[in-house]
Amino acid sequence: MGYAQLVIGPAGSGKSTYCSKLHEHCTTVGRNIHIINLDPAAENFDYPVALDIRELVSLDDVMEELGLGPNGGLLYCMEHLEDNLDDWLTEELDNYLDDDYLVFDCPGQIELFSHVPVLKNFVDHLKRKNFSICAVYLLDSQFMTDVTKFISGCMSSLSAMVQLEVPHVNILSKMDLVAKKKDVEDFLNPEPQVLLSELNQRMAPQFAKLNKSLVELVDNYGMVSFVPLNLRKATSYVLAQIDTCIQYGEDADVKIKDFDPEDED
Repeated sequence: MGYAQLVIGPAGSGKSTYCSKLHEHCTTVGRNIHIINLDPAAENFDYPVALDIRELVSLDDVMEELGLGPNGGLLYCMEHLEDNLDDWLTEELDNYLDDDYLVFDCPGQIELFSHVPVLKNFVDHLKRKNFSICAVYLLDSQFMTDVTKFISGCMSSLSAMVQLEVPHVNILSKMDLVAKKKDVEDFLNPEPQVLLSELNQRMAPQFAKLNKSLVELVDNYGMVSFVPLNLRKATSYVLAQIDTCIQYGEDADVKIKDFDPEDED
């Protein structure tokens, strides 16, 4: 069985930086991972790229040849990847061993993991290749400054969870850049009634029923919770949560160290 992280989230949420720090951490502890770029618009990388979608299709070429804009061109590139799952991707994945750990750095267009089926079909293809997959959803912690933005972040995360149907870990990135961490920490384990009260205070009375429904939705899907990530500190606790989701290492042999028997007096 292979293992994979699908790193998703809005543009600018720190996905590539997360991949870079993850590779740095794994290199330090002697753990082997392979990071794969799925963004056809990416140019610079702070990590070694094991596989690059630009070998298959490039956003610049698509925009020039088809006259598409950035968003339309990116969707075209991802649909082209979808059309080549059984050819290009399967051939490339055959280069990795059964127990290899892959990290897919995805583009930031939110429609790719909310309602367009491209990444869903990509995930299903990996499942057929016997990969255990965890979606890692990054959201900029500086975005979570009030209750309305928190609810918006929960809805986008929940949309990705429902769409992809794989184990899911939500990460609040860039915690090292947050000036008032208390404002963000209040949303890590929020009380539903407190959320509802704050929503009603911020929004017009005609939205009261909508606010109640949104809070109930977030509360009912208790899986929508966020893990704070400060890249200046250790990333091991985040990686441990993801490994647990995909059961990484559970089938590894237990290492037993031989000890010399103590001399009897």
